[in-house]
Amino acid sequence: MLCPYCKSPKTKVIDKREADGEKATRRRRECLKCKERFTTYERVKTGLIIVKRDGRRERFDRNKLKIGIMKACEKRPISLRTIEKLINDIESKLRGLHTPEIKSRTIGDLVMDKLKKLDKVAYVRFASYYKNFTGVKSFKRALK
Repeated sequence: MLCPYCKSPKTKVIDKREADGEKATRRRRECLKCKERFTTYERVKTGLIIVKRDGRRERFDRNKLKIGIMKACEKRPISLRTIEKLINDIESKLRGLHTPEIKSRTIGDLVMDKLKKLDKVAYVRFASYYKNFTGVKSFKRALK
């Protein structure tokens, strides 16, 4: 980080905290050369676009993902902290794909993989909606 006063690249962080409802990180910095202090804000650029099965595109919505997972985990012994961690892992993997457009199927597959390891009932609930089971035969096929 360049000092805005003397343009020195040598600065140190003296304080760090969450800002803007945890959507940003606020860092208080000090220049090691001129000793001036300044504040920087770090924000994640979220430009992920989800491509739906029918070809529609919409912005990635973390809350929508959370609602789907919460429905699958309803009345299961799974803490909110665990669900948040699962969502963070999925979002991190999506960002790690380094592509601005992600197929909704990719998200569904990631959720199913995580839920399968976490709780079989939640996995089956999510799978039944995601895979759009029409009957017992399609359900059995998916289980195999």
